[in-house]
Amino acid sequence: MPSPSPSKAQPPTFELTDKQAELLTAASSPARHVLAYGGSRSGKTFGFCYCIASRALMAPNSRHLVARLHNVDVRQSIMLDTWPKMMRLAFPGVPFDINKTDQFAILPGGAEVWFSGLDDKERVDKVLGKEFATIYVNEASQVAYETITTLRTRLAQASQKLDGRALNLKAYYDLNPTGRGHWTYREFVEQVRPENGLPLEPESRAHVVLNPKDNPHLPAEYHAELDGLPDRQRQRFRDGKYLAEAPGALWSLSDREADDGRTMPGIDSLRVATAPALTRVVIGVDPSGSDGSTGDSQGIVVAGRAKDGHAYILADLSCRLSPDGWARVVASAAERYGADRVVAERNFGGAMVEAVLRSAAPNLPVKLVTASRGKAVRAEPVAALYEQGKAHHVGTFSDLEDQMTMTTTSGFQGGGSPDRMDGLVWCLTELMEPERPRYNIDAFLGTGDFSDENLARRWAREGSTIAGIADALHRSPGWVGETLAVNGVSAGDSDRA
Repeated sequence: MPSPSPSKAQPPTFELTDKQAELLTAASSPARHVLAYGGSRSGKTFGFCYCIASRALMAPNSRHLVARLHNVDVRQSIMLDTWPKMMRLAFPGVPFDINKTDQFAILPGGAEVWFSGLDDKERVDKVLGKEFATIYVNEASQVAYETITTLRTRLAQASQKLDGRALNLKAYYDLNPTGRGHWTYREFVEQVRPENGLPLEPESRAHVVLNPKDNPHLPAEYHAELDGLPDRQRQRFRDGKYLAEAPGALWSLSDREADDGRTMPGIDSLRVATAPALTRVVIGVDPSGSDGSTGDSQGIVVAGRAKDGHAYILADLSCRLSPDGWARVVASAAERYGADRVVAERNFGGAMVEAVLRSAAPNLPVKLVTASRGKAVRAEPVAALYEQGKAHHVGTFSDLEDQMTMTTTSGFQGGGSPDRMDGLVWCLTELMEPERPRYNIDAFLGTGDFSDENLARRWAREGSTIAGIADALHRSPGWVGETLAVNGVSAGDSDRA
């Protein structure tokens, strides 16, 4: 598509709000990554679109990306709405064309602004096949950190401004804040790397807060609606605050006080640098119906149990891959961590789940489980382990912890599916299940006289019938538990009796 005929740009006929001017200052600072967070309808999207248009017009042939989780949202809300409005208001004399098929706008000088969802494989492939001078992630609360790090690999286009100077690479992000476990809070407010908690390079990140009260163009009725929201929503959408936890959250990063006055330790208090020697390792898998191009991720969490009975979360390997792809991730993790068992939810095609896992590793010890109760109900016993101080994260798992702190007694309050949290729940439920006693049948039977006459006397004295012994082994009554040595076959192995 040829670029629109250039015409002399007229001075903007509007003024940025004070907070949008602050956003523009942050976007022009030395920081490469800039976050705008706050309440709804505060002008964040308009402000960043204005920044991108300004950069595109000053750098011929540059390329820029506006991304959001769902393609339908970025297309309808930004490409066909906010972007045209912004151009008409801020740059009324600048022509631009929008290619609605490939979803990009072209400006005078040949600069392109692409609009893409991150849930469409074909469009994502197009994005990853290009380099950009600017990447803007709208509604970043919906986008996983692993997706962000992948997008950042495409922030690489070398562009020159009209005056011959280089156009600095920039990445912009906005959101209505969620929990403090979210990667944006860790990276922009705490100034640490979400994956490991290490400090970031000085001045590499900047953030600005914009709230509805800062937008003079909103009607009074809208502010009244925000004032009437429930507390949690009011804090998020009116006050623009990151929440320590969602009301009724099953987990919290910080310590909490229970109704009886005792302290319930938070995830941060229980966090450790390394795990002790482990007696058992389990991998929990929450499959999805995704083929790897769209849909939810697969939750894959690895944890081990130590001699003291405490659980240690070792890895969050959740991904969004094809069945063969995520099965290979599980198989690799099983080998790396020496997993004793892989427990996977069967709801997405039980036979298929086991088949793809065994195709990746034929000897993988797989156990399929069925989700007969809601996610929150299944999660409560696992959350209790944290309250008791018996579960520890070995390092930081930002995406997982964000899902955990957004899970309440009423259900999951975040965006998308809590796939990582589900993987954790399946993993710890299996890991912390009391082990069945194991018995040595040979020790019970002993050695010596195995004549029919002697065996008959023993059966009459100690179990009446073989069937009685088999039943006793299943129920583990006292006489069996006292008689059998605890180092043989399991109590359920009645076939050897």
